Amino acid sequence: MTNPTPTQTPTGPTGESTAVGANINPVENRFTNWLSHVLGDLGKNGIFIALIAVVVLFAILTDGILLRPQNISNLIVQNGYILVLAIGMVMVIIAGHIDLSVGSVAAFVGACSGVFAVQWGLPWWLSVILSLAIGAAVGVWQGFWIAYVGIPAFIVTLAGMLIFRGLALVVLGNANIGSFPTEYRALGNGFLSNVLGVFGSGRNEIDIMTLGVGALAIVALIVQQVRTRRGRQKYSQDVEPLTWFVIKLVLVSAAIGFFAYALASYKGIPITLIILAVLVLVYSVVMNRTVFGRHIYAIGGNRHAAELSGIKTRRVDFWLFVNMGVLAALAGLIFTARLNLAGPKAGDGFELEAISAAFIGGAAVQGGVGTIGGAIIGGLIIGVLNNGMSIMGIGIEWQQAVKGLVLLLAVAFDVYNKRRSGSH
Repeated sequence: MTNPTPTQTPTGPTGESTAVGANINPVENRFTNWLSHVLGDLGKNGIFIALIAVVVLFAILTDGILLRPQNISNLIVQNGYILVLAIGMVMVIIAGHIDLSVGSVAAFVGACSGVFAVQWGLPWWLSVILSLAIGAAVGVWQGFWIAYVGIPAFIVTLAGMLIFRGLALVVLGNANIGSFPTEYRALGNGFLSNVLGVFGSGRNEIDIMTLGVGALAIVALIVQQVRTRRGRQKYSQDVEPLTWFVIKLVLVSAAIGFFAYALASYKGIPITLIILAVLVLVYSVVMNRTVFGRHIYAIGGNRHAAELSGIKTRRVDFWLFVNMGVLAALAGLIFTARLNLAGPKAGDGFELEAISAAFIGGAAVQGGVGTIGGAIIGGLIIGVLNNGMSIMGIGIEWQQAVKGLVLLLAVAFDVYNKRRSGSH
């Protein structure tokens, strides 16, 4: 019996081992892993990077006017109603639907609130409650036709766009209604300021409470991110390099601090921002941590498979449009309060802005993909584009063209990513 020939390790001219992997530098390997993780993370957060790029671009083009405290505050107040609509719209799109009626519903509810608060003299809070109830009733009407009759959402909401635009004109009598009570106007123009006092004087006044809220937001962010990282490490899951983790925390904390300081330097926290913050928190929990949210993603991903798994798709669709009706009503209230006027032209183009915000924010055309945070960032990108181009004196015709191009590129990027992932 012959002994097997031992496997020999290749050697170089000096006798050193040249086995595969022997020449890999551990430092170089760690750097490669770090770089690949960073690039992958940037790819996942591309929409956030796009927002930063747009802000920096217009800050340069407007000689810094875009980043002045008053303009930053106005950016939130002027686009609040679009951001509210974007929250509901992205949920509808994730489920594989579309809603073309939100602008008309906002106009109709704004007109009704004008009748309640101004012509009938009802208390402002009762006018708001009744208006939200009307929005819910509109959602019930459209949800019934979509979920239980089976008419496509595109057709139902297209009809709704015409119906509720007509009803808005009927309620208004082709005239404007104003002016609204002070408390009502606070929904769109109010600020939470001087609660804990200010320091400084004149134009240098800084609202203490706004700075405190910003500091709490930074602390909450750091605690949440650290807990998430430790949780992943506990279960031996992959985590990002510590250096990149710290860099991201510092950059985001600096952005929050700058934003809080800008608001504190002007009038404090806009009421619209408080409403938005509550909505983002609530709906993020709904979409990420509840059965209803998981069902929405499942329906958008594959409706037939969702039905086979026992999901009551009709019920989910119905409540989606009820929710959209309420959010459209809230957007109408915020817009009416900001203008202090309910008019026939209110709501024009709202649906296009909300749909654009959802798609720019990463929602997939086919459904099943999208986030509340992405829709908010998409809405902010549209707001910065509007604001920046207005400061530069660019005409409305070119503003529309630029926004259309941005929407097209966002959807094209989504389609490209789908095809690339499919090819792998």
